[in-house]
Amino acid sequence: MSTARTVALIGRPNVGKSTLFNRIVGGRRAIVHNQPGVTRDRHFAEADWAGHSFWLVDTGGWLVGESDAVSRGIRVQVEQAIAEADVIVLMVDVKTGVHPADLEVADLLRRVQDRVVVAANKADDPADQAFLAFYELGLGDPQPVSAATGKGSGDLLDLIVSRFEGAGPLAGAESDIDVAVVGRPNVGKSSLVNRLVGADRLIVAPEAGTTRDAVDTPLRYEGLTLNFIDTAGLRKRLKVKDDIEFYSTVRTERAIQRADVSVLVIDATQGIGAQDLRIAQRAWEAGRGLIMAVNKWDLLEDKETDTAMRGRRELVERAPFLARVPFIYLSALTGQRVRQVLQRIVEVAEARRRRIPTAEVNRTIEELVAKNQPPQKPGRESRLFYGSQIGVEPPTFAVVCNRPDAIPESYRRYLVNGFYDRWGFSGAPLQLRFRRKRSKR
Repeated sequence: MSTARTVALIGRPNVGKSTLFNRIVGGRRAIVHNQPGVTRDRHFAEADWAGHSFWLVDTGGWLVGESDAVSRGIRVQVEQAIAEADVIVLMVDVKTGVHPADLEVADLLRRVQDRVVVAANKADDPADQAFLAFYELGLGDPQPVSAATGKGSGDLLDLIVSRFEGAGPLAGAESDIDVAVVGRPNVGKSSLVNRLVGADRLIVAPEAGTTRDAVDTPLRYEGLTLNFIDTAGLRKRLKVKDDIEFYSTVRTERAIQRADVSVLVIDATQGIGAQDLRIAQRAWEAGRGLIMAVNKWDLLEDKETDTAMRGRRELVERAPFLARVPFIYLSALTGQRVRQVLQRIVEVAEARRRRIPTAEVNRTIEELVAKNQPPQKPGRESRLFYGSQIGVEPPTFAVVCNRPDAIPESYRRYLVNGFYDRWGFSGAPLQLRFRRKRSKR
């Protein structure tokens, strides 16, 4: 984050912050809905305009007079965004005019007025002068814009980048490893990310389902940029009661697809359920690295020395691929073993990118075949000729043989397990393909 400018969008609920966010970064990155308060956490994305790269931050709506935990958390997030941003865009709504919440936020911004741009949204008619009412805020010239149609967005972006103190173009802070933090609601995903980054970037509240968007939080670790994508908890489809939770579920699934490594957070006091296994399998089958983070380990009573190992054996019986996945037993609340998560993320990401020389692949295949030949049928001999690694992220191997369709799944698993035993690849899903040897003409 330190290598690029930061632009924060703030304002009361339902003034179009998320719509403008999506307009600028391209695509539907933030959840947009006509229900106020949909965006809660700060939402990061990279954007660029006129040769300037910057981080754009979408924040929750500022509410007046609300005192619940979520509203207080949103206020903290907005205040942090104001403190950290190079440019602050105050979004207001020309259709409703100056609102008490606009005035309250304007008072908060008075001390950083030189970094503030007022975006008067929903100014769909260029001839409409309603945006002039926002001079009352005392924050300079309001810029009319329509986030929905794009009118005035170019002028607004010109104004934003002009506030970058005349600095030259900056490179965006690209991440080395994207990490999706996934799991059921209220298992401690946001608490874990907060503990890792050492700042309360994500709202944590006791009620389940506080996080709705997939939220990006970059962190530097051992010379690498780790980008944490904290997600809304995945629920069973039948429990997704409204369309907001549906959108959040879609965001979570997309976060898994976007990530290099998925950290599946499990509540130790509740144990692992069928939904947790489905999430793990979804990430594994998508070719993403996987780490199992068993949270709230400090709250588990009557632990014995073999509790963790016994629990893991039971899980592997239900989902054999978990035998190749690292488990970390931690407490996001106390910080117990939390730092191990960072090291494991780096190791798993490196495993996904690892390449094995072709000669080593063939030596291993020869040894495995010598120990256990492919199942044979009379008159239909199956032979493996040679193999090589044909891809990374995830590691993908191809074995050339005479009868690919005759190789049973059990033998494919035997070879894959042999590869794991020889080369490690902890947390990285190996893919193995059989190909027919081309005949000579």
